[in-house]
Amino acid sequence: MRIIPRLDIKGPNLVKGIHLEGLRVLGKPEIFANYYYLQGADELIYMDVVASLYQRNSILPLISRTAREVFIPLTVGGGLRDLTDIQMALRAGADKVSLNTAAISDPNLITAASERFGSSTITISIEAKKTDAGSYEAYTDNGREPTGVDAIEWAYTAAKLGAGELIVTSIDREGTGRGYDLELLRQVATLVDIPVIACGGAGNIGHVRDVIVEGMADAVAMSSVLHYGAIENQLFDNNLYEEGNTEYLQSQRKFSKVESFSLESIKDSLSNDGITVRPINNFG
Repeated sequence: MRIIPRLDIKGPNLVKGIHLEGLRVLGKPEIFANYYYLQGADELIYMDVVASLYQRNSILPLISRTAREVFIPLTVGGGLRDLTDIQMALRAGADKVSLNTAAISDPNLITAASERFGSSTITISIEAKKTDAGSYEAYTDNGREPTGVDAIEWAYTAAKLGAGELIVTSIDREGTGRGYDLELLRQVATLVDIPVIACGGAGNIGHVRDVIVEGMADAVAMSSVLHYGAIENQLFDNNLYEEGNTEYLQSQRKFSKVESFSLESIKDSLSNDGITVRPINNFG
């Protein structure tokens, strides 16, 4: 079972919001990435959350710096529009890329990318929101744009077209600390034969356990619970941000619905429950 910190990037900063909105600046992503690497993260997910909106990708220099210091798989998403963009991300140091907006606009990109770079390199990010009718609609542009596409059907299609993995994020649960959308994850996991990474909603260790056992996730991504714990444990100073809405970081407030905990505590708890996790490496 892989435990994967997710780092949402806006400009030079690590940010975090609720329902993918109201982004708060938390600090420099390189520092968090290195911290998680040393704490035993299995992989890292980097998402440029404004790249599709502004039709550009500025995350690659950050990926290059991270790849020189962090020796675990890196997945990079946001603003990747075509095969050239994917190739540039891989050359910058990414091990995998995550596609959303471009893949929904042109599903054939999934097949072309998988054939050229290998299916294990191509991850499809699905940002899903529950409709009044009880179905799930896929969104693009970091949860800003509805598509009219059924998210469950899109997951099946993406897998058939050659995707090697899915990142499934519940917009409704993201950043709330209310737990993962188990119904959404189960529907996707039972339909596809590729790994499903659950994302959006972790508020405590019990939520992580639930999404593995009941949500049938193959890996778990999380952000708030780890980021706030990293800030508390590392006592990051307020000079680690460069721009943006830094009021939250300066106030030293804590989001009450989210418990902060470490990667080690997550893995220890899951292991005690009989869930196999990768051991924490000792980097000295």
